[in-house]
Amino acid sequence: MIYKDINLRALEPEDLELLYEWENNTAYWLISNTIAPFSKFMLKKFISDAHLTIFESGQIRLMVELIENRVTIGTVDIFDFDSYHKRAGIGILIADEKQRRKGYALQTIQGVADYCFNTLLLHQLYCNILSNNSESMELFSKAGFVESGVMREWIRTSDGYLDQHTFQLINPSKSKI
Repeated sequence: MIYKDINLRALEPEDLELLYEWENNTAYWLISNTIAPFSKFMLKKFISDAHLTIFESGQIRLMVELIENRVTIGTVDIFDFDSYHKRAGIGILIADEKQRRKGYALQTIQGVADYCFNTLLLHQLYCNILSNNSESMELFSKAGFVESGVMREWIRTSDGYLDQHTFQLINPSKSKI
């Protein structure tokens, strides 16, 4: 799925090493609610199951690839898919730090929202962001998400507890039943 400067593409077997690196980078564990490493075996299975539809697996992972040079700079997850209530969660990682603050994350969120609202016909997307991640709060706000709640002292860290903020984006064309 091409959106402006990026291609949101399906997982390929060749993505194994990148996923292994990203999923096992402890710097990302707090934002992804991970507390244990992923094996290559588990990630191979995840990739091999990527052909399942969101209706079968409840999630989709897409790789964020720059159109100009076909370099993969990150990933985006659509997860916690609820077909009855027509909603899903979204999580994004632009792993290549040199590619951050260039608008690619915003394009990714906009592209995913377009896909979710116009193809999957979802009513809303949501994301959960920790209180120490002001850049993500700013990013999702810029993409039209609105903060709808705060879970106080929700996530335990080595320094204490962090609040978790929930943001929602309601499909503007489907806000009425």
